[in-house]
Amino acid sequence: MTFPTTLTGFAGTPALDLPPWVWWVTLGIAAVILTFDVLWIARKPHRPSTRELTVALSVYVGAAVIFGLALWWLKGGQLAGEYFAGWLTEYSLSVDNLFIFILIMAKFAVPERLQQFALMVGIIIAIVLRGLFIWVGAAAITRFSWVFYIFGVFLIYTAIKLAKEGESDDDEYEENRFMRFMEDRFPATKTYDGTRLFTLENGKRLATPMFFVILALGTTDLLFALDSIPAIYGLTKEPYIVLVANLFALMGLRQLFFLIGGLLKKLIYLSIGLAVLLAFIGVKLLLHALHENTLPFINGGAHVNVPEIPISVSLGAIVVILGVTTIASLWKSRRDAAQLS
Repeated sequence: MTFPTTLTGFAGTPALDLPPWVWWVTLGIAAVILTFDVLWIARKPHRPSTRELTVALSVYVGAAVIFGLALWWLKGGQLAGEYFAGWLTEYSLSVDNLFIFILIMAKFAVPERLQQFALMVGIIIAIVLRGLFIWVGAAAITRFSWVFYIFGVFLIYTAIKLAKEGESDDDEYEENRFMRFMEDRFPATKTYDGTRLFTLENGKRLATPMFFVILALGTTDLLFALDSIPAIYGLTKEPYIVLVANLFALMGLRQLFFLIGGLLKKLIYLSIGLAVLLAFIGVKLLLHALHENTLPFINGGAHVNVPEIPISVSLGAIVVILGVTTIASLWKSRRDAAQLS
């Protein structure tokens, strides 16, 4: 297996040239942690306590911060800034996924004690699929620098779509064509059988609702990856940083689901904040594309003299956008609650 190397990227960015064993160790550690989680949850399905969730989430967030600080110490502030910007972006986009996850759990009436297992397996599927997206994105960028135009336009389109949706009152999960196909393809029972994906009923092997819940969680996150992967490639040219930022964002998603489920409804401006964030990164990508590519209709094929947005500005913008979004959302929710009381 050949791992992607540093891409042709942002001017002045130091390269993160890593031997293959670093990739293998990173993937191995992630695989061991995820396997342990799945086996432990499957052996004893339960709704996690607040203490259990807080400890686990603190470990994941702490590990993510320590990784960024170690990167700063070993490779400098530029790459560390790219990592923190990418991690915060992926984390904020993952929080937006949680609302859809809640709707999926309600749609399939997943018992509370089984929700951990469903989330864990769904997240593993999402990690594998995102890994493929990261590899494909790296290969495309390496061969075609103009792909940044596509990424930039797509992110701006997604931002406009998110902004138009605004405060959505949609409280139902709509199954996509793939899910409808799978439900038609596999005979199923309506009764859960613990964490089993298939069960025997009257001598017939049937899919349980857990099978479809996991498919829904995994494929839904794949759709979210369509904007999250281009977004993080707008912040860093390093596939390894893209991978690690996604791992840390997804591995703490299960704990966030249980901890901030009620808080999500208070983040009423989250879609608007994410729209601004994606639009900002989209513009950054377009500026980078103009900087890297020649335009045939300008002086017979000359570079356009446009500024590139440094990572320090990007990181600051991300922090401000997410901070203002959270504060404004909580203020509005508190004001509305006060008016109703």
